[in-house]
Amino acid sequence: MTFNEAVATYAPAWVGIWINFLLLGAIVLPLVLFFWKPTRLVALSAIVAGVVSVAGIMFLYSQLGYVKLLGLPHIIAWVPLAYLLWSKIKSAEVTTAPRVIMSVVLATIAVSLAFDVVDVARYAAGERTALAMPA
Repeated sequence: MTFNEAVATYAPAWVGIWINFLLLGAIVLPLVLFFWKPTRLVALSAIVAGVVSVAGIMFLYSQLGYVKLLGLPHIIAWVPLAYLLWSKIKSAEVTTAPRVIMSVVLATIAVSLAFDVVDVARYAAGERTALAMPA
């Protein structure tokens, strides 16, 4: 079973909707930041963090199945990104439009991190049953 099939089969419907929003808010939206010179490093960092997160999730899924630990790559990649976004949002060199975009990206990954921290903590506390295993 693929990761997408596992989510579609075992996760509540809102999770699939959230994943689509997350892809838009954390992967696609940062591409717009390449238009402004002061936010190009943020854009690149967000793309790298997104790729690292997806690769980490796919690797963990291939090894462990659909478990609560799948949020760990988000925590590893997005906590430093959140700090970078927060720093740039407060920077005087950034104009309003990229500041709003970065705020939306930061809010998106912050919500995701809230779920991920809870899930990883539950995994660490012993909730390790896989809902689905990769094919």
